[in-house]
Amino acid sequence: MASSSGTKGPVPRKSLSRKITRLPTMIDAPEDDVAGADSEFIPSSLSSIAPILRVANELEEEYPRIAYFCRFAAFERIHNMDKTSSGRGVRQFKTYLLHKLEKEDMGMVATNNLLEVINFYRYYYKTFIEGPVRRKPEEMAKHYQVATILFDILKRSGDVDTEIEGYASKVERNKVHYAQYNILPIRYSGTPPAIMKISEIKAAVNALCETGNLPTPKLTTKKQDESENSSMLAGENRSIHDLLDWLGLTFGFQKGNVENQREHLILLLANVEMRMKREKDDTLMEIDHVKSLMGKVFKNYETWCAYLRENSNIKYPKNPKNRQFELLYIALHFLIWGEASNIRFMPECLCYIFHKMAGELYSILNPDVGRDTGEKYNVQRGEEWFLKEVITPIYNVLHKESQRNNRGTASHSKWRNYDDLNELFWSEECLKLDWPLKPKGDFFAKARNRHSKMEDQDRLGGGRRKPKTNFVEIRTFWHLFRSFDRMWIFFILALQAMVIVAWSPSGSPSAIFDADVFRGVLSIFITAALLNFIQAALDIVLSWKAWGNMHSTQIVRYLLKLVVAIVWLIILPIGYSGSMKNPTGLVKFFSNWLGNLRNQTFFSFAVALYLIPNIVSALLFLLPRLQRKMELSNWRIVIFFLWWSRPKLYVGRGMHEDTVSLIRYTLFWILLLISKLAFSYYVEISPLIEPTKVIMNMRISNYEWHEFFPNVKYNIGVVISLWAPIVLVYFMDAQIWYAIFATLYGGILGAFSRLGEIRTLGMLRSRFETLPSAFSTTLVPLTQGQDESHQPDTISGQRIFAIFSQVWNEFIYSLRTEDLISNKEKDLLLMSYTSDGINVFQWPPFLLASKIPVALGIAKDIKRKDDAYLFKKIKNDGYMWSAVIECYQTLKMILFNLLVEEKDKEVLEHICSEVKKSIIDRRFLRTFRMSELPQLSNKLDKFLNILKGNQEDDSYRAHIINVLQDIMEIITRDIMMNGYGLHLLITIKESAIDVPINLDARRRITFFANSLFMNMPRAPEVCNMLSFSVLTPYYNEEVLYSEDDLNLANEDGITVLFYLQKIYPDEWKNFLERIDVEDGDIEALKQNMDKIRYWVSYRGQTLSRTVRGMMYYRHAIKLQGFLDMLDDTGGLRTGGIEKYYHEEKTHIPQVEALADMKFTYVVSCQVYGMQKKSTDGRDYNRYRNVLNLMLTYPSLRVAYIDEREEATNKVYYSVLVKGGEKLDEEIYRIKLPGRPNDIGEGKPENQNHAIIFTRGEALQTIDMNQDNYLEEAFKMRNVLEELTKSRRRQHKPTILGLREHIFTGSVSSLAWFMSNQETSFVTIGQRILANPLKVRFHYGHPDIFDRIFHITRGGISKASKTINLSEDIFSGYNSTLRGGNVTHHEYIQVGKGRDVGLNQISSFEAKVANGNGEQTISRDVYRLGHRFDFYRMLSFYFTTVGFYFSSMVTVLTVYTFLYGRLYMVMSGLERAILDDPVIQQNRSLEAALASQSVFQLGLLLVLPMVMEIGLEKGFRTALGKFIIMQLQLASVFFTFQLGTKAHYYGRTILHGGAKYRATGRGFVVFHAKFADNYRMYSRSHFVKGLELVILLVVYLVYGTGHSSGIYLFVTFSMWFLVASWLFAPFVFNPSGFEWQKTVDDWTDWNRWVGNLGGIGIAPERSWESWWDMEQDHLRCTGIRGRVLEILLALRFLLYQYGIVYHLNIAHHSKSVVVYGLSWLVMVIVLLVLKMVSMGRRKFGIDFQLMFRILKGLLFLGFLSVMAVLFVVCGLTISDLFAGILGFMPTGWAILLIGQVCRPFLMKVGFWESIKELARTYEYVMGLIIFTPIAILSWFPFVSEFQSRLLFNQAFSRGLQISMILTGRKDGPMTQLRSHPPDSSTKQSQP
Repeated sequence: MASSSGTKGPVPRKSLSRKITRLPTMIDAPEDDVAGADSEFIPSSLSSIAPILRVANELEEEYPRIAYFCRFAAFERIHNMDKTSSGRGVRQFKTYLLHKLEKEDMGMVATNNLLEVINFYRYYYKTFIEGPVRRKPEEMAKHYQVATILFDILKRSGDVDTEIEGYASKVERNKVHYAQYNILPIRYSGTPPAIMKISEIKAAVNALCETGNLPTPKLTTKKQDESENSSMLAGENRSIHDLLDWLGLTFGFQKGNVENQREHLILLLANVEMRMKREKDDTLMEIDHVKSLMGKVFKNYETWCAYLRENSNIKYPKNPKNRQFELLYIALHFLIWGEASNIRFMPECLCYIFHKMAGELYSILNPDVGRDTGEKYNVQRGEEWFLKEVITPIYNVLHKESQRNNRGTASHSKWRNYDDLNELFWSEECLKLDWPLKPKGDFFAKARNRHSKMEDQDRLGGGRRKPKTNFVEIRTFWHLFRSFDRMWIFFILALQAMVIVAWSPSGSPSAIFDADVFRGVLSIFITAALLNFIQAALDIVLSWKAWGNMHSTQIVRYLLKLVVAIVWLIILPIGYSGSMKNPTGLVKFFSNWLGNLRNQTFFSFAVALYLIPNIVSALLFLLPRLQRKMELSNWRIVIFFLWWSRPKLYVGRGMHEDTVSLIRYTLFWILLLISKLAFSYYVEISPLIEPTKVIMNMRISNYEWHEFFPNVKYNIGVVISLWAPIVLVYFMDAQIWYAIFATLYGGILGAFSRLGEIRTLGMLRSRFETLPSAFSTTLVPLTQGQDESHQPDTISGQRIFAIFSQVWNEFIYSLRTEDLISNKEKDLLLMSYTSDGINVFQWPPFLLASKIPVALGIAKDIKRKDDAYLFKKIKNDGYMWSAVIECYQTLKMILFNLLVEEKDKEVLEHICSEVKKSIIDRRFLRTFRMSELPQLSNKLDKFLNILKGNQEDDSYRAHIINVLQDIMEIITRDIMMNGYGLHLLITIKESAIDVPINLDARRRITFFANSLFMNMPRAPEVCNMLSFSVLTPYYNEEVLYSEDDLNLANEDGITVLFYLQKIYPDEWKNFLERIDVEDGDIEALKQNMDKIRYWVSYRGQTLSRTVRGMMYYRHAIKLQGFLDMLDDTGGLRTGGIEKYYHEEKTHIPQVEALADMKFTYVVSCQVYGMQKKSTDGRDYNRYRNVLNLMLTYPSLRVAYIDEREEATNKVYYSVLVKGGEKLDEEIYRIKLPGRPNDIGEGKPENQNHAIIFTRGEALQTIDMNQDNYLEEAFKMRNVLEELTKSRRRQHKPTILGLREHIFTGSVSSLAWFMSNQETSFVTIGQRILANPLKVRFHYGHPDIFDRIFHITRGGISKASKTINLSEDIFSGYNSTLRGGNVTHHEYIQVGKGRDVGLNQISSFEAKVANGNGEQTISRDVYRLGHRFDFYRMLSFYFTTVGFYFSSMVTVLTVYTFLYGRLYMVMSGLERAILDDPVIQQNRSLEAALASQSVFQLGLLLVLPMVMEIGLEKGFRTALGKFIIMQLQLASVFFTFQLGTKAHYYGRTILHGGAKYRATGRGFVVFHAKFADNYRMYSRSHFVKGLELVILLVVYLVYGTGHSSGIYLFVTFSMWFLVASWLFAPFVFNPSGFEWQKTVDDWTDWNRWVGNLGGIGIAPERSWESWWDMEQDHLRCTGIRGRVLEILLALRFLLYQYGIVYHLNIAHHSKSVVVYGLSWLVMVIVLLVLKMVSMGRRKFGIDFQLMFRILKGLLFLGFLSVMAVLFVVCGLTISDLFAGILGFMPTGWAILLIGQVCRPFLMKVGFWESIKELARTYEYVMGLIIFTPIAILSWFPFVSEFQSRLLFNQAFSRGLQISMILTGRKDGPMTQLRSHPPDSSTKQSQP
């Protein structure tokens, strides 16, 4: 690339005319037709040049010569900035710019160029800057930017005259008034914009501008401050316009941060003032309103100060100026928060920073503090002082600790996360830190050391490892016991008591009154003491690594608890043994207790003393208000009192609910526990007692193997085998009982919430007339002077109907815009606005359709001349009566307007008068002949058709010219709407009962109508509603599908467009009708390709769909604000809304301003800056699509992280941009201390960097796979009122949970299953969590946060690496721990997409299971488990980590049962025991195990689905859907997912490895290859499934008790589980049984297994690479994980040990030699395999003949040995198969142990042998799984059945699956392209 761009050394100054010459070169830049592309992909190190290039692009079309000069100046400046072209991308950009300059070179004359630019500058200034034409602020901002850049070019090119300098100085002075702004143009010039006219905005601005009495900060110099950054901006004197400017200068905040927080604070103050003030004042802001905001902002800070017993630094002088100090403190807090970057996740660290800076602020402002102190701080610090001196040092600590994380592979105990560092500020020690925080201070360098030398020597990421704070996340299942110890103790003690009672002679629960039985039950206190000792020991062991930062009182408490536990563990057994001498019954016990204490045993007193803490806790439990006050108290006596049970902790205090809520969830759990314990006693425990007694008394000596412990008493092995699965079921079945009770209670609660009252169109029609009144009580604000008890009069009724009509019609228009309804359906659904002359409500025509023909028929056929009878029949149908009146009055109005002659009007008036009189006199039927009505109807039909006809047609004029000539303009403009409505009433003969046809449109209409009757707060006026923002994190997902995406065909030849056309045929038809294109018109479709792209994208999970949906909020606010304003002016009472809304412009600026104040939408496109500069086609297209979204929606804002190269370092910025005229316009730029994502998880960090750009008092989090609906946006005012709604004795809500509609359910059966599962969770599941259980948290979007509450308490998510993988739920935990309250509301819903393919769904389930594994070991779960009361703790456990633990226990139950049976059948104990009659008649084990099969088969998840579907759609529908789901193998799907949950949850706790798994959000209709499925499910399902197969086969072959029906049932459920785990991925794989694909899959599988691995070889290409990747968890696990893996692998040795003694060749020998010989055989086989492997490597190429001879000899040797064994030793064929069953698991055990011991085996050279053994096993497993698939693929009907199974839902909506799966076979599919496909664009399957 030879060019001058790489020239070294100085370049002489050149004139603007220099001729550009260079050698040809390549250009590496994206081709783009958008103006300004070159300014957008400029390298980051040259970002300062971008404005020049933008100006060049702006001027290029009209002034190409000036544009050329600008580009040349840019090139010169680039060369001067980087002469060696060493920066990234600089050389390429220089080359590109040279190429462009050459193309534009116009041969200019050197002498005139500078003069030409000067003349142009003068012209531009006078025309666009001083010109008489008034322009918009956005246009003026652009012109000022152009003028600034032009002057800069002139100044650098040579001297300029004074005139030009004068112009430039004016530009420089005034351009601040036209700078790019976000919402508020604060420094406007000229006429104020509408938003700046709002009195509250003006009041807020005026309040912040009160800076007169503030001391001016002095400039810093190097002598004053010798620090590194002391002269950062020395000599700079920034102007001070308001309090934030002053704070920015005083404390060194960035300019972008100051501007951002200025607008933030103004909007907050204005909204608070607007909502709270009673009297309007344009200039004065009330101090009470400022204090109200201040109370919310500083609530956490004040709590923190009180907790540390530190006086708050929010102080006021004796005579403070009104509001100024309050505003200064609020502004200081927001400025700190706005620049804190990652430290925003550490709220108490921010409290500390504010505490210190507020003290400095007070010292500066209050002269009484001391002149020296004030002058010390009253200096003008550099703009980045706060960032560099305060934030960056803390960030560096975070960055260093995150490096210790080693990308998620290091143990949590080896590094400190956000919580650890934040909790350092919960101690008084933090107040002793130096300020500002010095890099060599205690916080950064020192760490108290209470660990061993080995701990201190642990270095990871550099530096000495510092101790954790308060809690250590250690990977162990013991965390479950430690966090929920009360629950486990309760269940264990209950189990012990029930076993003791059941063991009594009677076995009845009443036996507890027996003295001996009761004495036995009292032994539970010894067990309790033992469990408390375990808990105390766990507290010490699991928190040991945090003792270095733990308060001494906490350490003392841990030690004392251990000592006390040991004392009780000694005292209670001694006392119990002594009580044996004093037997007593229950009644006598209590009577003697009260009557004669001296006669009680020592044990009785010990128990009484032991129970005192529990009694005190029970009493406090009954007094929640007292307990809350005690926990929140900072009195030392109260803290000391609670120290033993609840040590002092900043969070987790005062979480107790009110008494009513407590009673609700307590009763729920009492009933549940009674049911669970009763079931456990009668079904699980009691029936097993007698068999156990018999087994324990049996004497068995005839073992069928070598028994190492033949003298063990009581057959303890058999007892354990019998009881172990029962005990596991006992601990698991509470989850089943929870599901049952939650389903019943949730259904009842939903019914009382009025869900499902309107669920069909018939129900909607029957109740439509009540909708306006219901609408008025919910969505219509009360006018001034009204209260809730106001009864509507006639005028207010018209007002309500007018508002309802407008809102309803906007809803219907949105349905049409989204193509859910056709034009005809739209006309039938629209409501006419109330017009003069019509005195009835004009209902939508779909309600009145066919009413007029029916009424005419009734009137024509009536025989009696009785008016009352006729009117009664018509009035019986209210809609018919309305239709008749509307038709009559509309026709009358039309005719009056048509008639010209007065005589004709008099005749018509006479007729109408006669009609009216005849009705009053009850002679209507006698006056008028009804038999002629049909003829009249036909005439009217023709007449109305003429009116609707083409006015330009001659025939039209011939028919109507005599009547319509003079008044046609009036008719077409003012009357035709009524005329069209009349035409619909008269001409539609058929019923409109099926309108609309689209199912989604029906759902939305019925839900909106139903929600109006639900309990929701009344909507306030828009001006009084809470302001809110929506935040959507976006990374690199699809924004808008490209033409290539639409036309890309999968392996079956199916494109995404074709697929969606078949999935949504009605919507495609409506779309074509909307764009006025015929279906077969290919050319017209190509011309409308952009619209088609949007149509497809709006049916996928794209950012475009999300943005469109969220912008409905703005649409709704504008409409509602307009209606509020119109109502205030009386416009609504005239009925002319249509004219006002579409034509009236008076209120539009105010409406826009109000919408800007109340709603902000920010999309956090993290990599937007990288996409802008990317040369990858797909990434650049995503940038373009995001840009187009900003241009389409001007109020949309995009925040991104910009990476720039400055000097030798990379610098990062948070940037906010908006759409400009053609490109984005930067609004704010805030420098960051480093790359945010280096510290925490990606998504929460993405949210965190953008949250500073949000506005308002509420914040809704929306994912980019969500949607919204206009009708739901109308209810946003209502739901926001929930945040302000007063609740008696309850916490105010801090998170509002909303229900979701899963819109991806129609894609396939799997998507339908997932949709139903997710729908049940977000409805009935979260309903019961919120009320009565009070344990709903934040489960993802679209919840609404109390924004101020959360930004002062750590944000809306937690971001620590790995541990906070499920970042959303941790924000719910954090909110609850900090005194928040999470509620759930179902009268509003938001759309959400879910995964639609099995692999996608499994990845999602794996991610959630990983997240729950991390939650299990987290401090949040531990604290909630301990701080909740007992019953709320139960709710918390069973609805979070308990569900996943129960899933794992369900799988373990199957293993435990089968391994127990394996032990019994192999040892021969089963045969001996089953011969006993008592055992034969007992079926308790099978009955108990049958209960877990409910969970195992996924029926537990189906229960809430059926209830919710029944509630919302009817139970008959629910039953039908349940049956269809089972026919579509839903149980197979749920059972398969059970394995996913169990595998990933268990692995995460044992070894870690939790990570974010991208699931993809496309349309999954492609076939997954066998190798892909094998890679994904091998370890989680296939290996476990094959192990269960071997267990079941062994049990089947060697067992003896298979005649029992219950046995068969239990075994059937296990076989079902096995089949589901092994074959579900192929059953739910499209074209999974198509023969050709099966053949291709086998070829691909063989290739994959045989490929060698290596560095850079992807797992998808080589089995070896994949196998190495599968062992990643073993590389990072600890010694505990390795030992446990080895112990678990030893279970596979049991097969060999048991089976070899059952071989015929063993001849019934029980000697241990038999087992030894089996190992000899195993070793020989492995050695032979090793020989073959070594021979292949050493002789396979060079000595091929020798290798063949070796293999031949081995084969002959094998035949010889086998012959000897058959002939001499008695080996049989059955022995061969049995040997395979025995030896295959042994080889697998060796393989697993070898993987754990990999480092050792690699040293000794055996690793390659292990790898070859593993390859053999993988091949065998693949062959076993593949064989049934290949067999079924032979039969064509299997593939057809599978297609029907997968896509049945799509069938019901018109999808012809045969066309989809064979689309290419019948002929080529037409592709729509408006341009040739881009070969450079990366393609992906649809």
